[in-house]
Amino acid sequence: MAQQEDVFKKIVSHCKEYGFVFPSSDIYDGLGAVYDYGQNGVELKNNIKQYWWQSMVLLHENIVGIDAAIFMHPTTWKASGHVDAFNDPLIDNRDSKKRYRADVLIEDQLAKYDDKIQKEIDKAAKRFGDAFDEAQFRATNARVQEYQQKRDALHERFSKALNANDLEELRQIILDEEIVCPISGTRNWTEVRQFNLMFKTEVGSTADGASTIYLRPETAQGIFVNYLNVQKTGRMKLPFGIAQIGKAFRNEIVARQFIFRMREFEQMEMQFFVKPGTELEWFSKWKQTRMAWHQALGFGAENYRFHDHDKLAHYANAATDIEFHMPFGFKEVEGIHSRTNFDLSSHAKYSGKKIEYFDPETNESYTPFVIETSIGVDRMFLSVMCHSYCEEQLPNGETRVVLRLPAALAPVKLAVFPLTKKDGLPEKAQEIIKDLRFHFNCKYEEKDQIGKRYRRMDAIGCPYCVTVDLQTLEDNTVTLRDRDTMEQRRVNIADLRGIIEDQVSITSLLRKIDN
Repeated sequence: MAQQEDVFKKIVSHCKEYGFVFPSSDIYDGLGAVYDYGQNGVELKNNIKQYWWQSMVLLHENIVGIDAAIFMHPTTWKASGHVDAFNDPLIDNRDSKKRYRADVLIEDQLAKYDDKIQKEIDKAAKRFGDAFDEAQFRATNARVQEYQQKRDALHERFSKALNANDLEELRQIILDEEIVCPISGTRNWTEVRQFNLMFKTEVGSTADGASTIYLRPETAQGIFVNYLNVQKTGRMKLPFGIAQIGKAFRNEIVARQFIFRMREFEQMEMQFFVKPGTELEWFSKWKQTRMAWHQALGFGAENYRFHDHDKLAHYANAATDIEFHMPFGFKEVEGIHSRTNFDLSSHAKYSGKKIEYFDPETNESYTPFVIETSIGVDRMFLSVMCHSYCEEQLPNGETRVVLRLPAALAPVKLAVFPLTKKDGLPEKAQEIIKDLRFHFNCKYEEKDQIGKRYRRMDAIGCPYCVTVDLQTLEDNTVTLRDRDTMEQRRVNIADLRGIIEDQVSITSLLRKIDN
């Protein structure tokens, strides 16, 4: 675990050193849980968003996009349940004066039992080699069974407390499990209290005449309040979806793990409206569709899993998370929820407007049910960085740091180097860039020796480098280097676009998921 933490620290450091992510207001020592994306980070982030957007609106004729405002009428948040129910259960340690989410402390304890079981399995697998039967070992080993029983008992108790919103029981679980504060190492805990996560502000010119509004804590409500506008103007027929990418804001008290949990973050959400009674079928379909989207990046199926919710939100009749294996464990990157007709019915009630769908086939009106897919851009960005970061030993004994980013997501697709700064080589290199920059992001580099330039490009994940030398002036060929294999080959300048474009385009990813 410590080794994984070291890797994570290196990734955070790498993000700053190579222009991916900076602490916000860095010259003023930053602002907690707020980050800025640098010149390479914004390109990677935009490519992730483009991959998601196109997978939704290009590949589905019945999904369209909107861009709703961050500020919304305050009654929106009353109708959605956020004013009354958007809370985290928080607990303080009296010695360290640090505040924690009670549910996260217990989830971490569950993960510890999982780790203990896995350690026993790994030891046995090493001992027995090919003859090892994991299922039999799990069923018969006394220590594994003891850990499993403790885990199952804790899980059942935790689920009951969460669903009953029993704050006293959550605290009691923390005490009974002897969970300590990671900083003070003590079990001197306060009561568990609920804390609303919405940021408030005021709109209006005077303090007396101003009304309280909220920074949106999610982008979904902007879609729900526009359901009628989109359905009527687009003459949309069920089932259909509305997609949106936008900023959301949560006053996270326990913000941690770099950009994994932030106060200002970005979401990619799609609400899919369906006929009542078909929602669980669509829920299942969207689970598979979204998992395929993640796995098309080539990070390995073993690094993803579904995690069904122990506690369903007040509006849901099914919910699952897609979790990705981060250096700090399996963590949620996307949520898929069957939200029933809660949102549209609630907005109809609070607004006094009729929000229904007239079905021409059955000649009836009804409130559609909704399947939601919601993914955090920042968490997705972090999962891509964590999986791509690699320290590689080279045959000559050197170590290179390389970001093995999927080529379609890489900030820079092609770097062009003149071998020297003379003999017309820089001009020839610029000529190549002028031709190719219309098709993908190119970068010109002439500083330092070629080896150092390669290392810099490896560190930002650039999949291809081209070197222009004296032979180029004679026969119009260049040396093309592959980031992952480091193989070099001579190719004709006229062939560069054809070789590179298909590998680095978002289309190359979309083809993998288009059924």
